Amino acid sequence: MTRTITRSYDSYSTARSVVERLEAAGVSSSDISVVGRDGDTSETNASEGAGIGAGVGGAAGLLAGLGMLAIPGIGPVVAAGWLASTAAGAVAGAAAGGLVGSFVKEGHDEDEANYYAETVRRGGSVVSVRTAPEHEATVQAILDGATPIDRTTREADYRAGGWSRFDENADPYVRDATATGRVPPSSVI
Repeated sequence: MTRTITRSYDSYSTARSVVERLEAAGVSSSDISVVGRDGDTSETNASEGAGIGAGVGGAAGLLAGLGMLAIPGIGPVVAAGWLASTAAGAVAGAAAGGLVGSFVKEGHDEDEANYYAETVRRGGSVVSVRTAPEHEATVQAILDGATPIDRTTREADYRAGGWSRFDENADPYVRDATATGRVPPSSVI
């Protein structure tokens, strides 16, 4: 029986490197999913990320299939794998539950699913891997070797700010420029 193991990362580039390491270790791209944003992802940044993934070519497996998707409550993301397919179906009205539903379908409880969706909404990235029991240790070592976000600490931070669960009807999250050191695109002259 397969199990789905998921980790969240602060940057899309870290998630992308995790996917590359998983594939190099022999994990099939059909067993990997990635959904991510680049902090203040704009449509341009998501398109650039998709172009980078597509430009890597056949050796990149999953990354070669990256595409841009707008998820309600999150905004534009770069995504590939079954999470992207399910979320895209939800956007088109063909599937229920969106990104949270995708995580629940893969065996995560509601709290985990809401946390992962919120992490993407706030600019993070998520990598999910379907794996057989005999490969779990290898997959976990690769996922954990990239220093994933500590869920307990991050979720406590979210809750301290009034968050209780992912809301797909909310506006996409925009980080304060002073917190990220980035200038919002609208203020660039």
